Amino acid sequence: MPAPTTISIDKLNRLIGTPGAPHIIDVRNNEDYAADRRLLPSSTRQDYATVAQWGLQYKAQSVVVSCHHGGKLSHGVAAWLRHMGADAISLDGGFEGWKAQKCALTPESKIPLRDTQGRTIWVTRARPKVDRIACPWLIRRFIDPFAVFLFVLPAEVEGVAARFDATPFDVDGVFWSHRGDTCTFDTMLDEFGLGSEPLQRLATIIRAADTARPELAPEAAGLLAASLGLSRMYSDDLAQLEAGMVLYDSFYRWCRDATEETHNWPNNRSKP
Repeated sequence: MPAPTTISIDKLNRLIGTPGAPHIIDVRNNEDYAADRRLLPSSTRQDYATVAQWGLQYKAQSVVVSCHHGGKLSHGVAAWLRHMGADAISLDGGFEGWKAQKCALTPESKIPLRDTQGRTIWVTRARPKVDRIACPWLIRRFIDPFAVFLFVLPAEVEGVAARFDATPFDVDGVFWSHRGDTCTFDTMLDEFGLGSEPLQRLATIIRAADTARPELAPEAAGLLAASLGLSRMYSDDLAQLEAGMVLYDSFYRWCRDATEETHNWPNNRSKP
């Protein structure tokens, strides 16, 4: 049983992708990181030796610290963070334990460069419907909780990407876009190493709604209706994104936990 200052791999894996997930900090030393430059989903790298300098940014926040094996580095950093007011614990088993259980790992090389505040910056076409809300949801829940999204006129995506060091997505001719008959969401799952069964199920629903192939998933009609409704409700794309986060949170939890559940109005009247 994990100690009060640790969290099990299974429990953390269940929390990742949900709105209440903790911040995950990778503090492996440079040698261990160089041997496997992959990261737990949504995690960021920090130098354990300078925790006294960067730790205050996590004050009053929930944090899980992961080192190579879940030993002295993660326990020491977590203790420092608790000293600075964070709710910090260590990942039991660390990176190697996570890898041994074949949990998702994202190649560091696929994550765009971060700005001076540690955020990834993305740009796409304005007035999103399906894929351009689904992809930001995936990025914020599984790659970078602080990611910035710029919605601009279609003709300006390329220029904005170049001038503001932003990564373009869901436009023609870029890396993060449709491939064949799949969506940008599918591309991100593949490239980021996020191949869990719930996310693959969600990807099928998104693909069906985004490419007018409702026969792929019966749930696609509901996702499309909700997505189009949100696009009519909000003239501000960022406000629509915030509302869409809740929509995709609910679809993800259905895909993960509730696909076998049905609902009917129970008739509790006594039979004569």
